[in-house]
Amino acid sequence: MSSVPTVPTRPLYIISATCLLAILYFGRDVLQSIALAAILSTAVAPLTRRFARLGLSRAPATLVTVVLAALVLAGLGAVMVGQFASLTDDLPSYRKELRAKTRQLQQLAERPLATLEARLQVVDVAPAAAAPRTAQIAASAAGAQPRASVQDTAGRLLAQISGPVGKAGIVLVLFIFISLEHESLQDRLIRLAGDTAISRTMQTLADAAQGISRFFFAQIVVNAAFGLSVAVTLWLMGLPHAFLWGMLSGVLRFVPYLGMLIAGAFIALFAAAVDPGWTLALACAALFLVLEVGVAYLVEPRVYGHSSGLSPLAVIVAALVWGTLWGPVGLILSTPLTLCLVVAGRHVQALAPLTTLLGAAPSVGAAQRFYQRALAGDIAAIVRDGQARLKRGSLAAYCDKVLIPGMAMAVPEIESGRVAEQQLDQLRKTIVEVTEEISAPNADGPCKRKRVPLMDKNIGSHLRKLRQSRTGQWQGSLDVPAHSVTLCAGLGSDRDDFLCELLVRALAEGGADARSVVLNRAEDNPGDDKAQLVSNVILPYPFEADVDAWLEAVANLRAGMPHACIVVLKLQLDARVTRQQEVEKAVDLVVQSFEQARAFVESGV
Repeated sequence: MSSVPTVPTRPLYIISATCLLAILYFGRDVLQSIALAAILSTAVAPLTRRFARLGLSRAPATLVTVVLAALVLAGLGAVMVGQFASLTDDLPSYRKELRAKTRQLQQLAERPLATLEARLQVVDVAPAAAAPRTAQIAASAAGAQPRASVQDTAGRLLAQISGPVGKAGIVLVLFIFISLEHESLQDRLIRLAGDTAISRTMQTLADAAQGISRFFFAQIVVNAAFGLSVAVTLWLMGLPHAFLWGMLSGVLRFVPYLGMLIAGAFIALFAAAVDPGWTLALACAALFLVLEVGVAYLVEPRVYGHSSGLSPLAVIVAALVWGTLWGPVGLILSTPLTLCLVVAGRHVQALAPLTTLLGAAPSVGAAQRFYQRALAGDIAAIVRDGQARLKRGSLAAYCDKVLIPGMAMAVPEIESGRVAEQQLDQLRKTIVEVTEEISAPNADGPCKRKRVPLMDKNIGSHLRKLRQSRTGQWQGSLDVPAHSVTLCAGLGSDRDDFLCELLVRALAEGGADARSVVLNRAEDNPGDDKAQLVSNVILPYPFEADVDAWLEAVANLRAGMPHACIVVLKLQLDARVTRQQEVEKAVDLVVQSFEQARAFVESGV
């Protein structure tokens, strides 16, 4: 039987993407109107639903929404047209000052020696003498041209505005019909997706509609407040037509990034034409910059939050791509269109890479980011993130959610040999430095520590030596009350030493007198008479091969400290052992996280 040849998927993806871009570009005249109408209908859908809750049916609620939107836009348009007409009447009075400013800028832009070079050049008299004659001939020829009639001018004007007006009419009609058929279109899309994906399709549509509505509402509020602030401030500064410039700033701010630059340039240019000096122009530019930076970095992150669902870089890239494909309309629609793609990527596997690349949420978790930075030796970034987390939580929580899972990612790569020895050394050093920085008693400030000259490959052992260099051999005084010490005891493996050392530091953060020991090691035994100091003994969960030795060590602890509570720390990452019931029966309590261990010790049970 002949086998069917498989077609490589990568060329198919390339061909599909090329065809999609071609359709978007060559079909932009049709697709722009449909996209505008669909997004506007989605944006005003909450208002339509609110009218429907008041008792109106779908059609009247939609018509009321359309009429209100049209009245608002018509009112703003009428005000702007009136302001523009007033500005047009005043422009001739600003022409002289604007020309003077232009000459000053030209002189500043010229090379310092340009005037001197021009004077040193040899001037050809004949061409210079012929120049006036040539100018006269050109002027007479120009004067001979017939002057355009009023009908021709009106025709050209109508031709220029007929396109945008016609497109606006098409968008309005589509907007009305899409709003009226909103539920029917949703049912058709769900039917198109298939009966097996109804819940996923409904969730995708709901997320997209909610994201677009929330984004547009927040954007309208922020841009309106921005335009009002600009208008009031410019009016206080004495700039004519301040209300017009405020409205223009608010409207152009709907175009990502470029709109702000265009509005600021227009305001600065007009201020230069009005004021004899440069003071007003520079003041307006500085004001616009301060307001824009304040809104972009202080107001928008609080108002928007993650309502757009896009990263800042994704917004810029989307504006470039959609602006190239669809021009000015693409710039305005770039954010909502990209938002729809990102939302779809959360539910459609084929579009998941778009969510990873463009989404606002980080594409990697805290543990994976920790491991990546640890391999790179980026200690400062890890410490900064760790200290930020410690302000919101505890060291125990940081170990449970970041440090231990991050280290667990290294185990399979180290065992398979994918981590080079140099990277492994860097990883060890980074873990030691980070643990010392975030768990030291004075971690918020500079700390002078007595360093151990040699670096152990056993991270936990090295961390213990660093701590003993500050606290002494017994990690503190032995002159303490009875039943006040918590021992973190292991069998001496790299993993046990590391977990015990982290646990000691996590418990000490809560005020407990915690110390770490290696079981059956003579130098860790201060004497049998000190056994009464111990209240709790916490041991890491054993490996399969160490169960017998672990059970024997627990039995010895029972015999030497019968009053102590023996606890086993069984993390979620620990593998199950075949003798699990025997292990759990040998102890008094099983805790499954550093936070549970800390809560148990602090409870004093």
